[in-house]
Amino acid sequence: MADVTVSASLAGITASTTDAEIEARAAAAARKHSWLVVFWRLVVLALLLGSWELAARTGLIDEFFYSYPSAILVRLWELIRDGTDEAPLWYHLWVTMKESLLGFVFGSVGGIACGVALGRNKLLADIFSVYIKIFNAIPRVVLAPIFILLFGFDIWSKVVLSLVMVFFVVFANAFQGVREADRAMIANARILGANGWQVTRSVILPSAMSWIFASLHISFSFAIVGAIVGEFIGSRYGIGFIIQTARGLHDTAEMYATILIILLVVLLAEYVMTWVEHRLAKWRPAPFNEAGN
Repeated sequence: MADVTVSASLAGITASTTDAEIEARAAAAARKHSWLVVFWRLVVLALLLGSWELAARTGLIDEFFYSYPSAILVRLWELIRDGTDEAPLWYHLWVTMKESLLGFVFGSVGGIACGVALGRNKLLADIFSVYIKIFNAIPRVVLAPIFILLFGFDIWSKVVLSLVMVFFVVFANAFQGVREADRAMIANARILGANGWQVTRSVILPSAMSWIFASLHISFSFAIVGAIVGEFIGSRYGIGFIIQTARGLHDTAEMYATILIILLVVLLAEYVMTWVEHRLAKWRPAPFNEAGN
């Protein structure tokens, strides 16, 4: 779609057209494309929400199980305004975010470190690969009761579960990214006198950066899943606690409202991660669809 828009904007260009005019037309076409995308996204969203509301109001779907958008928004406002009997909404959100962020940071750092270390050392990879496969085969969600027993109902049981959810995703991508590094560039760096750490820092890590960021984009949502599952098992505060309480009261509007809060937080984290990636990887060429080729 972007290529069609840009091509249309460049139609009619002659030999007398200046570079400034060409750039102005391309920029105008890019702005038009952006507004068009936003418009159709809003149209699709309005159709989905409108259909949901209409189906619930007319009885096509049972509002007891599905609720409807207007009731969800009202319940969301009540949560923001009044909170719950235990604490304000912002405190529940802060507890879940603290658990998720700690698990995300520890899991990401550990996954990158282990992925790079094993990717750079074939002996270590051969020794520990079987154990990593065994632990990775265990469904992480079933570890929640074990972590509750080990660490209690405090924050750390949720942090550890979030850490485990994140670790294997980041580890797998970091390990594969290191293995995919250009061997010719590594050899050239060694010929120029670079030691092992310099090769890792200057060649291996930049080569694996795309793999690592690809895992970080999805791992934060896994960190939130780990924290919320831990809160399902046992907690007094957190978004998972609100969902569990709403489930017990059959308050589907509140359940969907808290899910909407989680969705907004994950989307915000995705935008932040994308911004950080662009800041740290300015050297990387733009993707094919962004380059306009």
